Amino acid sequence: MSTDTFVQHRGRRSLRLIVLFGALLLVLFVVSMNTGRYSMAPLEVLQTLLGEGSRKQNIVLFDLRLPRMIIAVLIGAGLAVSGAVLQGISRNGLSDPGILGINAGAGFAVLLFVSFYPATSVAPPFLMPFLALAGAGLSALLIYILSYKKESGISPTRLLLTGIAVGAGMSAVSVILTLQLNPRNFEFVVTWQMGSLWGSNWKFVLALLPWIVILLPYVYWKSRVMNVLSMNEQIAGGLGLSVNRERLVLMASAVGLAASSVAIGGGIGFVGLLGPHMARRLVGPQHQYMLPITAAVGALLVLAGDTIGRSFMENTEIPAGVVISLLGGPYFIYLLMRAKA
Repeated sequence: MSTDTFVQHRGRRSLRLIVLFGALLLVLFVVSMNTGRYSMAPLEVLQTLLGEGSRKQNIVLFDLRLPRMIIAVLIGAGLAVSGAVLQGISRNGLSDPGILGINAGAGFAVLLFVSFYPATSVAPPFLMPFLALAGAGLSALLIYILSYKKESGISPTRLLLTGIAVGAGMSAVSVILTLQLNPRNFEFVVTWQMGSLWGSNWKFVLALLPWIVILLPYVYWKSRVMNVLSMNEQIAGGLGLSVNRERLVLMASAVGLAASSVAIGGGIGFVGLLGPHMARRLVGPQHQYMLPITAAVGALLVLAGDTIGRSFMENTEIPAGVVISLLGGPYFIYLLMRAKA
């Protein structure tokens, strides 16, 4: 098979998968609209969408469920693509914003804000992503400095271990701060840390949307640069690429995607690990084909996790982060065992 034929084949396969995942996402969206503590039959949902529902049905669907579902899709896409970028620039298949401690840094900044803010119920949603970005940026900077060596650059193993150590340190400090909170803020923080998609109204959709809409296309525009960075630093430098500058820019984009997603959705882990791995198995490692599939898989994971969490128990809601961790934890162990072998 010639190179041009191979590229065309990959492109067609990627397009078919995008259509397939789009259809699955649409089906899951319909299922999710019918799922929750307040039961709505499919016909009632359709009538409500057409403007013929009761006042209660309008509130449930338009004020509660739809913004939450859109947030789940945006967060899933953001976290998954963030993980794909981190895996690409570090050449480490185990990289993930949660595992590397970036989510912990974002959570630490949000926790600091909650600790000193008088009321979580009126916390400005447009400020939260910037606070999370500051914390995640600090965490990423620490990881980069501690894992970088002038002679050899960034070792994938050293990056992973440094990220785990920094994340553990920030998580430990966060626990200490959490114990000092009043009961109201304590309940909010604990729920947020489990990945509860706590920001589930249209203000939070508007707070998150610009980050995703700007950073996802930018990362895709840099997909060919990531292809080069994924090979070897010497090869990338030989091709005239400014390796350190491109790596820093892409890392900043990954941090922005992860931080904004964590600020609105809470501590959801493993999406940045599962999404890229699944996409890579389906369309290969070329980022121009892999990134759209990664975003679609991440969106499906978070929306499915939230839908299952809302429907699994009748009177109790399981946070989406917990549901996803039940899948991501065993898969991470499998990857570790495979890497060791």
